[in-house]
Amino acid sequence: METYSFLRQFADSWALLALFLIFVGVIFWAFRPGSRRLHDEAANSIFRHDKMPAPDDDSPQTHVKEA
Repeated sequence: METYSFLRQFADSWALLALFLIFVGVIFWAFRPGSRRLHDEAANSIFRHDKMPAPDDDSPQTHVKEA
């Protein structure tokens, strides 16, 4: 059997099945019970160290001190 034909048949059957099972596993892992807290924590992690809201664009204060 030629190498190309073998790899083509393998990709059409077992590799397709393996990739589908990996996809289903990732979906189950993402939506598993108890993962909501972790996803919410990751989503809000950028706000963890905020002390105050950012100033408006029209305000006289600037973020960078001028020399």
